[in-house]
Amino acid sequence: QVQLVESGGGLVQPGGSLRLSCAAAGSIFSINAMGWYRQAPGKERELVATISGGGITNYADSLKGRFTISRDNAKNTVYLQMNSLKPEDTATYYCNAILQVRAMTYKNYWGQGTQVTVSS
Repeated sequence: QVQLVESGGGLVQPGGSLRLSCAAAGSIFSINAMGWYRQAPGKERELVATISGGGITNYADSLKGRFTISRDNAKNTVYLQMNSLKPEDTATYYCNAILQVRAMTYKNYWGQGTQVTVSS
């Protein structure tokens, strides 16, 4: 069974930092793109950042300069470093990955979500 396991969320004061991790576990041939999305209460899920298999990154315009996405292919893990956090960054953060689970078969997976709360 393939799954994405997230960690690193929590409560942080405004201006603080957090690093989220998401590891792909199970029978995986390869990992294509990985990314992070977030959803605040009463709002739609939105893109935070993505990173391709080759390391090309893409960010939501409003988050450029504060958030950094990276990946460790040897560990099947994607990270999100979040700096200068603001109360409006409060949301549930979801990991996403396109995984090759067998020959010629790619599937889209979501993590269970990790809560990030920015508050004093």
